[in-house]
Amino acid sequence: MLAIDVELLQKRFVVQKNREGLAGAFKDLFKREYREVKAVKDITFQIPQGEICGYIGENGAGKSTTIKMLTGILVPTSGRLVVNGYVPFKEREAFVKGIGVVFGQRSQLWWDIGVVESFNLLRKVYRVPPQDFKRRLDELVERLQLGELLSRPVRKLSLGQRMRCELVASLLHNPSILFLDEPTIGLDIVVKTEIREFLKQLNRDHGTTILLTTHDLQDIEALCSRVIMLDDGTIIYDGSLELLKANWSKGREIHFHFGAPTALAALEQLTSGLGVQWRLDHELSAVMWLPSEINVSGALARVVGAADIRDIKIVETNTDEIVREIYKTEKVAP
Repeated sequence: MLAIDVELLQKRFVVQKNREGLAGAFKDLFKREYREVKAVKDITFQIPQGEICGYIGENGAGKSTTIKMLTGILVPTSGRLVVNGYVPFKEREAFVKGIGVVFGQRSQLWWDIGVVESFNLLRKVYRVPPQDFKRRLDELVERLQLGELLSRPVRKLSLGQRMRCELVASLLHNPSILFLDEPTIGLDIVVKTEIREFLKQLNRDHGTTILLTTHDLQDIEALCSRVIMLDDGTIIYDGSLELLKANWSKGREIHFHFGAPTALAALEQLTSGLGVQWRLDHELSAVMWLPSEINVSGALARVVGAADIRDIKIVETNTDEIVREIYKTEKVAP
C-alpha cells in the first residue's frame, strides 16, 4: 500500500518583479509588475508504507515547497496528491491525525512553558486518549532520554535538546508518516547520531514511513535506502542510494603500506591489464585507484600474494562528492 502518491504535482507562485534603481522603485509604487515562478514542475513519485526516503536538492530546488504541499500547508496549483489515503488540503482535520512533522528551523513547542506542558497541549490538539498519551510519552521520553528536561521551559533548552523534544511532539499521536525537513541542521555529531539511531528504531519497530529532506548527506547514508533528487523543481533521480553510487562513483582508492621498499613498475606489472592506476607516495606507501566497475577483491588478490603488505585502507567516493558532481554536470539517468 502507498503512503504517498504524487502525480504531475505542480506549484506556481506569482511574485512581484522589482525594477532597478530609484526610478524603478518609484514606478513600483504606482504600477507593479509580476512574474510567475514555478517552484515544483510536474513531479511524480510514490512512497510505499514503511520506507525511509531521502528527498534532496540544492537551495531553491523545491524540497520545502513539496513538503508543505504533502502536509497540507500549501495547495498545489495542479496535479494529484494523496497522502495516507487523504488529499491533504481538502481533508485537513482527518489527515493531520496520521502524520507527524518536524521543521528543523521552526518549533511546534510553546517557548515559555515547560516541555511537558507543551506535550499536554498537543495531546488535546490531536485528541489522544490520556492512557494512550501516557504510554506513548513514557516510551519516547525513555528512548530519547528526556526525563530531566520535561519541566524546563523550551527557551532554556539547547538546540540538540529542543530537537529531541520536537521529535517527541511530532510522534505523540503515533502517526504512520513522519515528515522531517532539515531535522539535524546545526546539531553536533553526537546528537545527530542519536537522532539517526532513534529514527531507524522507530521505522523498524513501528513501520513508520519517513520522508527526509536534508543538506547533510550523512543523514541520507545512515537512514535511506532510496533517494529522490530534485533540481529546479524537477526530479532528476529517483532510485536506490547504492545504484546512485554505482553509476556515479568515480571509483575507489586502496592505500597500501609496505614492509619493504617497492617500485612503481613492479606494482603496475602485478595489476597489468586490470585498468587500475598506481601512485607511489614514497617507497613504502602507494595508492591504487580502481574504476567502480572493477572488482576490489580481484585487484587485491594480485597484490596481496606478491608484496609485503603491512596495512591496507579502502577509501570510497562519498555521497557528498557524488551529488556535487551530478549538480555540476546537470545530468543524471533516472
